[in-house]
Amino acid sequence: MSREPSPLLTLDAVGKVYVNDEIETHALRDVYLSIDPGEFVAIAGPSGSGKTTLLSLLGLLDVPSAGTYRFGGEDVARLSATARARVRNLDVGFVFQSFNLIADLTVFENVELPLVYRGVDPRTRRARVREVLERVDLGNRTDHLPTQLSGGQQQRVAVARAIVGAPRVLLADEPTGNLDSANSTAVMELLRELHRGGSTVCIVTHERQLTRWAGRIIRLLDGRIVAEDATEAA
Repeated sequence: MSREPSPLLTLDAVGKVYVNDEIETHALRDVYLSIDPGEFVAIAGPSGSGKTTLLSLLGLLDVPSAGTYRFGGEDVARLSATARARVRNLDVGFVFQSFNLIADLTVFENVELPLVYRGVDPRTRRARVREVLERVDLGNRTDHLPTQLSGGQQQRVAVARAIVGAPRVLLADEPTGNLDSANSTAVMELLRELHRGGSTVCIVTHERQLTRWAGRIIRLLDGRIVAEDATEAA
């Protein structure tokens, strides 16, 4: 009998409270969520619903105020900041709405940077960067600066940078928010291709048309999960 895979990411009764000038803001309340290896999940909801806070917790950019977060079975919320940074560097790839490319580095250098931080040897770095740039159809743009690229091309560079280290999960925060419809479709097709290749993908979006690319939609409202829906893509 085949065994069901263990969840890659598990949130158990997670809450997140921000305190500012003695005012408490409950960004997340009592969140239960599991994401399996190889899933494509969309986190949807209106502005202020807690989507970005949830993604920050999943990506170990922040820690819960309550509850437990397990990444690959490990309770990562209790790790030191240094240990969380190590997990983040090795196991998480991020794609942001604003691309976050370094303007004075070439396409090649932007994608190479995560491997430099890891201490990967130069020969292996160069081979891996060339491989992922070909995968996102930018092999002929290696020496260009970000300002010499279209918005869609810049986002593909950001995706290449996110996957160059073969992370266990790819997290994308409004990855098409700054793109026109044609480039939005191209980026989502790329994410779907990565998912079909075995990647675990989780996107945050407020655009309903983007959720159709995912296999499961997590709907947030006022910091709580209010629904989970399978899609036709599932």
